Amino acid sequence: MFKIAQKNILQYIILGMIQNETNTGYEIKNAFTTEIGEFWQAKHSQIYPELSKLTQKNMIAFQTEVVGTKLEKKVYSLTKDGKQVLNEWLKEPLVDLPVNKDEFVLKLYFIKSMDDERLPEMIQQQMELHSKKLEHLKQRKQIVFSEEEIQENYGHYLILMHAIHREEEYLKWLECLKND
Repeated sequence: MFKIAQKNILQYIILGMIQNETNTGYEIKNAFTTEIGEFWQAKHSQIYPELSKLTQKNMIAFQTEVVGTKLEKKVYSLTKDGKQVLNEWLKEPLVDLPVNKDEFVLKLYFIKSMDDERLPEMIQQQMELHSKKLEHLKQRKQIVFSEEEIQENYGHYLILMHAIHREEEYLKWLECLKND
């Protein structure tokens, strides 16, 4: 049986993050907990080796800056090669839908009876989690985007709106489950 190698999407995320402004590894890592984390996850142990690989491949370069008296940090920027690779990836057509990994949905799959006593609590917990997430997303929208900022970072705005609509629809679905 042949196994198809997965595409290394992390390299494109990093290239995209530094296409318009320089970033440190720390700033890139933090974006996965604030902005990008809404739709993609990466850990510290993945990000820093990828920065090293991209540097070796001449897709990014860095300058070392000294902060305070001793602390050195690397500030990464996109090279001409990196910009070309990013632009080629952005042009590639998407042929597969993403796999949705939702543990709640998986658990529902294994519930056999609509009278299962675990259902009300499971649904209520999910409603609380998704309500908190929706509130967080709406707050991010207010904090991050004014009218001018929407124009300057339209793709990010679209992703945030997608996440808001996703959570609103998920909550509507949960409400239907609750009322059945």
